[in-house]
Amino acid sequence: MRKIIAALVMSVDGFIEGPNGELDWVDNWEDPFELLPQIDTCILGGRMYPGYEQYWGAILANPQGTLPFTGKVASEGEVTYAHFAERTPHFVLSRTLDNVTWRNTQIVRDVEEIRRLKQQPGKDIHAVGGATLVCSLMNQRLIDELRLVVYPIILGGGKALFKDVKERRALTFLGAKPLKSGLVRLTYST
Repeated sequence: MRKIIAALVMSVDGFIEGPNGELDWVDNWEDPFELLPQIDTCILGGRMYPGYEQYWGAILANPQGTLPFTGKVASEGEVTYAHFAERTPHFVLSRTLDNVTWRNTQIVRDVEEIRRLKQQPGKDIHAVGGATLVCSLMNQRLIDELRLVVYPIILGGGKALFKDVKERRALTFLGAKPLKSGLVRLTYST
């Protein structure tokens, strides 16, 4: 059976966004998780999808242009990810979205559709986020692995990654890897 891997960036104090939704503390949105060779499908939540489409679509439209949300120019790794995302099937778990325009993307209405997707043949699946999606999948015991890149910053508030997980969950440590600029990737099985 395919694994679902939730891979997200977070602050030392466990937040994925600042108190006002700030993401300016994230250097770039490359693949620090080393997931691309391992996955062939992505899952997103309905709240995250519009920004995801806008960001990666902007890179595809103009790789040297100024990006939404960051005001920066895309890094080489972000351009690589944008091309990967363009050709990779995406499933958006949402009860409220009416349509999606990103190529190879479809809306699924129920977490049971994700369970069925996991049972299909293929490579592993990346649960891109956001926090509500990851918690929902964890509550249904559909997340098999967590890859967390921890930024050396304390935000002091914001959107907590695991605030909606309903029960205590012991994790099995699989490894830690120091990355550039003081980042650390932690990997756990659930």
